[in-house]
Amino acid sequence: MDVGMMMVFTSYGWESCPDSRVWDEEIRLARIAADSGFDCLWSAEHHFNDYSFVPDNLALMTHLTALCPNIDVGTAAVILPWHDPLRVAENAAVVDMLSKGRLRLGMGRGLARREFNAFRISMDESRGRFDEAAPMIVEALRTGFIEGDGKYYKQPRVELRPRPQHSFEGRIYAVASSEDSVDSAAKLGAHPVMFADRPWEMRAPVIEHGRALHRKYHGTEPPHVMLTEFCVCGPNAATIEDEARQYQGKFVESNFHHYEFLGEHFKTVKGYDAYQQKAEIARKGGLEGAVVGFMQAASWGTPDKILRGIEARRKILGDFEMNVAFRFGGTPYEVSERGLKLFAKEVLPVLKSWGPVDTAKAA
Repeated sequence: MDVGMMMVFTSYGWESCPDSRVWDEEIRLARIAADSGFDCLWSAEHHFNDYSFVPDNLALMTHLTALCPNIDVGTAAVILPWHDPLRVAENAAVVDMLSKGRLRLGMGRGLARREFNAFRISMDESRGRFDEAAPMIVEALRTGFIEGDGKYYKQPRVELRPRPQHSFEGRIYAVASSEDSVDSAAKLGAHPVMFADRPWEMRAPVIEHGRALHRKYHGTEPPHVMLTEFCVCGPNAATIEDEARQYQGKFVESNFHHYEFLGEHFKTVKGYDAYQQKAEIARKGGLEGAVVGFMQAASWGTPDKILRGIEARRKILGDFEMNVAFRFGGTPYEVSERGLKLFAKEVLPVLKSWGPVDTAKAA
C-alpha cells in the first residue's frame, strides 16, 4: 500500500499559535516522515484563515523536494479555479524537473465560499473552470505544449519551458467527493482523492462508480483512490479515545466553520449537490453527530486498532492509497510526533506488506 503524510498547516484549535510555528512544526513532521518510510509528502491549498494556510503548495513542494530528497511530494490539491492553468503547468514542470520526477500533481475545484469571494471568482464557475483547466494542464505535461479555447481559458498554443522531463502517467490526482467530480477524475484518468469524513459504506458506491467510469473512458483498470484522513495514534488504549475525540472533534469543528456547512448557500450554488446533502445532514445531526460519523471513518487508537480498522475498510472498498495527517485540531506537537513515529514503526510496515485485495469491488 502506498502511504503518504498530509500536511494541513492549521492553527485552529491552538491558543496564540504563530503562523511561523505552524509551518515549523509541519516541516519537522515532514522530515520525520521522509526518514520513516512514507511514500509521499502532501499538502492542501488554503488561504486567509486558521483552518489552513498554504497559499502556494507547489512552492512548498519545491522546498521539500530539496529538504527531503528521498520521498515523493504531492499537492492535494492545487485549486484550479484560483489559478491560470498555464502557470500551474509551468510550475508543476519546474518542481518535477527539480525533484527528478517525484511530483504527484493533485488538482481540485475548491469548496469554501470565503476563499472564492476573496479571489473574486463565483463558485458557480468552479465546475466549468476545473473541467477546462485540468485537461489543459495534463495534456501540457504530457506533450510540452498548452492550449485552450474554452469559455474561461482562451490560451494560445505555447511551449512549456523548461520542457516536462518525465511522464506524469500514474501521478495525476483529483479531489472527487461529488458524483460530477468523480466523473471528472475518471475522464482525466486520475487517482480520485477522498476524505475520511463519513462511514465508508456510504462512500463505497461512489468509489465503485468512479472505477466503472474509468474503465468506460479508458478501457484500463483504474488507479487506486487515495483516502486522506486525520489520525490520532497512541500506545494507551485507555486514554486514546478521549484524545481522538478531542482533536478529531476540533478538526470537524474547524471544517464546519471554514466551509459553512451549517449555512444555506450550497442550495443555490451550481455543482455542489453532494455538499448540500452533507450540509443538510450536518444541520440535522449537528456538530456532535458529525464527530461521531467522522470517528467511525477515521483511523485512531492503538496501532492494532488502526490496522484492524484499515483491514475492515479494504474489505468494503478494495485497494486504496492513504494520506495521513497527524497535526490538526489543536494536537500538541509532542502528540503529533508520537503518533507519527508510532504509526511509522508499527502500522506502516504492516500496510506495506499487504498484497492486493482479491476482489477490488466496493460493497
